[in-house]
Amino acid sequence: MIGGFIAPYIRKITPRAALLGALAGISITFISMRPALEMFMTPVIGLLCFTVILVSWLGGYRYPKGIPAGLVAIALGMVIAWGSTLFGGQLGGMTLANFGAAFATFGFSLPLPAFGMVFSGFEFLGIILVTAIPFGIYDLVEAMDNVESAEAAGDVYPTTRVLTADGVVSLIGCLMGNPFINAVYIGHPGWKAMGGRIGYSAATGLMVIVLSWFGIIALISALIPLVAISPILLYIGMLIGAQAFQETPKSHAPAVVLALIPNIAAWGKLLIDSALGAAGTNAAAVGLDKLGQVGVLYHGLEVLAGGAILTGMTWGAIGAFIIDKKYVEASAFALAGAAMTFFGFMHGEAVGFAVTPVVALAYALVAGFLFALSRAPVVVSAPSAGSHATVPAE
Repeated sequence: MIGGFIAPYIRKITPRAALLGALAGISITFISMRPALEMFMTPVIGLLCFTVILVSWLGGYRYPKGIPAGLVAIALGMVIAWGSTLFGGQLGGMTLANFGAAFATFGFSLPLPAFGMVFSGFEFLGIILVTAIPFGIYDLVEAMDNVESAEAAGDVYPTTRVLTADGVVSLIGCLMGNPFINAVYIGHPGWKAMGGRIGYSAATGLMVIVLSWFGIIALISALIPLVAISPILLYIGMLIGAQAFQETPKSHAPAVVLALIPNIAAWGKLLIDSALGAAGTNAAAVGLDKLGQVGVLYHGLEVLAGGAILTGMTWGAIGAFIIDKKYVEASAFALAGAAMTFFGFMHGEAVGFAVTPVVALAYALVAGFLFALSRAPVVVSAPSAGSHATVPAE
């Protein structure tokens, strides 16, 4: 909520390529990749449902009587999955036993205040803040990027009010026992392309309340195969990634790619950690040298992945300003990167003092180099005479 008051200024000085590029990094990795993998685990349902969606939402085809493409995809997935189940197959993982067991969760559950649980947690405040602060900053940056994404799609929202509402609702949810922070919708262009407006958001909120209060979520999960819904997330992630290139200057495309890379590293590290954890071990136990011998540069992933959204935004900004030959601005972002890295907001798992000092020093050196370039003369071509002239840098 505090960050909401400085977010408009950050948006103003940060190139759109950096803001949308960092958001695209999240969308491609943490939104798109799992649905894509799930689709190919059950391709008969996944690919067909994905095509149903693409034909309508990208190709503009209208299904009979205006039936939404998402509903068509879900219905088709259910028919294939349950048809397979009834004939002894396993497509979609639907079983009559799970469907019957889902009715056990039926019943009205009124949310109750959890003040005692919340305030007893202050005993562990020092431990919690080490990770809560970076998480809060992540939520701030992602929300800010989402507001920028919405503006690029033609809808302007007041940044401070959006982030304040985000924070207030999160606090209310916390006091009702909800451990999950609320967030500004990611994928505004995708939802808008699907026909979603303010009523879509309101209807979604009301539906979640009803499903939660009456314990219907388990029944829906047992009735609809997940692979029939996954293509919708892949579509949303696809549009977010595309927007980063479509709504920024063509020359800034390399900066967008730079902004993607840290989140790709974070996704790769998560997969490695999860796989090793499932095997009852971790990277340190296996040995970083052994991992390196098979091409897994784990330490590089570990450093690059820390605070990936901030790193992506910083890299994207530096890249965009270098492309525009605005070396002073690029130097300022590199210096900010050095400060954030030193205190663990970037390239670290938690806040602290001198978390990754060598990386912080590297950013400081980059800042100095870029600032020196801003003061050095540059050589430019004189098109008419073919000669060269020395002029000061911008």
